[in-house]
Amino acid sequence: MATKAPKDNIDESELAVGARKTRAVGLPAVINSLKISIDQMGPVRSAQTLLAVNQVKGFDCMGCAWPEGDKRHTAEFCENGAKAVAEEATRRTVPPSFFAEHSVEDLLTHDDYWLGQQGRLTHPMLLDDGGTHYRAVSWDEANQVIVDELGALDSPDEAVFYTSGRTSNEAAFLYQLMVRGIGTNNLPDCSNMCHESSGSALNETLGVGKGTVSLLDLDTAPLIIIAGQNPGTNHPRMLTSLEKAKKNGGAIVAINPLPEAGLMRFENPQNPLGLLGTRFGGGTALADDFLQIRIGGDQALFRGLGKHLLEREEATGTVFDHAFIAEHTLGLEDYLASLRETSWDEITTASGISKAEITKVGDRMIASPGTIVCWAMGLTQHKHSVSTLRDVVNVLLLQGNVGKPGAGVCPVRGHSNVQGDRTMGIFERMPAAFHDALDKRFRFESPRRHGYDTVAAIRAMRDGTAKVFMGMGGNFVRATPDTNVTERALRNTRLTVQVSTKLNRSHLVTGTRALILPALGRTDKDTQSGGDQRVTVEDSMSAVHASTGRLKPSSSEMRSEIAIVCELGDRLFAREDSPFRNNAPQLDWTAAQADYRVIRRHISAVIPGFDDFEDRIDKPGGFVLPNGPRDSRTFTTATGKANFTANTLEYPQVPAGRLILQTLRSHDQYNTTIYGKDDRYRGISNGRRVVFLSPEDIAEAGLDDGDMVHLVSEWADGVERRAEDFRVVAYSTPKGCAAAYYPETNVLVPLDSTADISGTPTSKSVIIRVEKAA
Repeated sequence: MATKAPKDNIDESELAVGARKTRAVGLPAVINSLKISIDQMGPVRSAQTLLAVNQVKGFDCMGCAWPEGDKRHTAEFCENGAKAVAEEATRRTVPPSFFAEHSVEDLLTHDDYWLGQQGRLTHPMLLDDGGTHYRAVSWDEANQVIVDELGALDSPDEAVFYTSGRTSNEAAFLYQLMVRGIGTNNLPDCSNMCHESSGSALNETLGVGKGTVSLLDLDTAPLIIIAGQNPGTNHPRMLTSLEKAKKNGGAIVAINPLPEAGLMRFENPQNPLGLLGTRFGGGTALADDFLQIRIGGDQALFRGLGKHLLEREEATGTVFDHAFIAEHTLGLEDYLASLRETSWDEITTASGISKAEITKVGDRMIASPGTIVCWAMGLTQHKHSVSTLRDVVNVLLLQGNVGKPGAGVCPVRGHSNVQGDRTMGIFERMPAAFHDALDKRFRFESPRRHGYDTVAAIRAMRDGTAKVFMGMGGNFVRATPDTNVTERALRNTRLTVQVSTKLNRSHLVTGTRALILPALGRTDKDTQSGGDQRVTVEDSMSAVHASTGRLKPSSSEMRSEIAIVCELGDRLFAREDSPFRNNAPQLDWTAAQADYRVIRRHISAVIPGFDDFEDRIDKPGGFVLPNGPRDSRTFTTATGKANFTANTLEYPQVPAGRLILQTLRSHDQYNTTIYGKDDRYRGISNGRRVVFLSPEDIAEAGLDDGDMVHLVSEWADGVERRAEDFRVVAYSTPKGCAAAYYPETNVLVPLDSTADISGTPTSKSVIIRVEKAA
């Protein structure tokens, strides 16, 4: 039997700090996976689910978007994947009686860990105007509340429709169709807060907002540069590919302010030696070089790599791929001029990396027939993130490292289908060609004016110009920046609607009225009137494949996300009294709900690359979407070429006596979901409110390792943002740099501090001061 949910919040008084690890995974990961799985699901259910994760006829892990290879291991999941599955497939439930027992005020006293551990939501719940407790309602009543509020708006643009990356392709496609049928493009999503900077830079320079490599490319790459990413915690299955690359003779360079165990040594649990560990001859050393960069110094580093390649090219004439540059690119001379104008002193100051270390990596690039650069949030959540990623592309273009084996760009996505959501149209600024195809297929006029991204949506709710919020998955309150502002913004609406599998803080920070709609998860069997259904997802490398849940849902009142959208869409558009009937998309919502093949036929007609959708997902592994830069070195940019860019070198300027803070995950969490109290690789047990500082900064501040401090962010608006009662932990990080876990430190990220062009919150470069607690 599974254990009961915890009665208490995380007790920070029990927090303990030990030595950080220098290797990842191995037997401890297996033991922890099994422990959490059995606690949540029991032994039989654990076997049923874990053996189906990421299998051809199983379900796609709701964790990260790392792809699966053609040959799959029996245990095709990682530790964090096992935790994600256990959280969703838990036997614990949150029935209406739970809400009768706990008021919203009471639930607000509990932390994220406690809330998430209570179990699966089972019934639609409504918080009335002035109510203290949620009460159970029928789906009919819940849908009518939404329809009434949307119909009462002065403009469709007064509604915001958020999407998390867990949503399937089919649900995302119908959701955006419903929203555009209402008459707005207010479709913010989690990508706005993570890889929006990647999309902005890559679309401009390469003509595609996605990566340009395959899993085979990574397995066989001669050189892999990993910048601002921690795969050991955030994408553990990536370590298997890195191990393959090493065994194939490849080299790996790790660039990060913190040393991360997963990039040091990998003990592969899928082979006996890996389970036995390093002391018995198992494990693989991964990173050949570790560059401990200053927070926000990555653009300078890549500028330095480009400068070194230029200097060697001028000396030898053999470094650049001249044929590729001449045939496929534009803008080289302006980029080279920017390199010549940037001094080595500025590069080393901005990056915190010596010239010798940079040129060593540059020499690796010169000697390598192919280079892949992988990155995640460490590069995308700064003011100058788009410029940084343009400079990443610049360096790769010099040697023709796009569109050839073992080379290219690899932005590693976090959510399992965040890339697919964007492909399906979840974006506030979709191109005209998408709207044209959508309008033709569904015989209506979709709105063309741009909608709100995530930050703009919060501003609109704060200012009273958005009055209804609907979240399709996710935990908006805890995922977004400037927590206090975001909470005030949501409380300023008339209605908040959360489509969710589990309880979280977004259910407790509400509008005048609030709905919780319980959704099926990836593990759940989805049976509609047309029979058992499957959905599809797109991974980080543009592969689309099927996902089929197996477990009996915890409650007959749960609905699939597709069913939720279809039932709402039918009320909004298809009935005689529907408020948006006049310009309704012509879709039989009931037929789409009954048989998801109907939805896939519509997707095939609207979105390029999905021809013969149904037949292609019948094949093991599904299919890969077309990618011009990767497949044929074609670039659908404004110029029709791959574009070099000349960018101003930027990096954070930190005032004396201040630090630059990056927010990050612990090992016991996935995005906003807190699985437990530990961060095993960083040596933290039984707590989360810690701040990692260098010994030099601790001494200069007159502090001691273990002191309690308050973190105060400083930004141009003069507003004091505080995160209190954090324990100082002496750690290996560059002087002047600090790190702490989110969502606890999201309160420190100013809403209006965003990346240029992309609008991504600057969660990796927050200027703070540290105050000793009394």
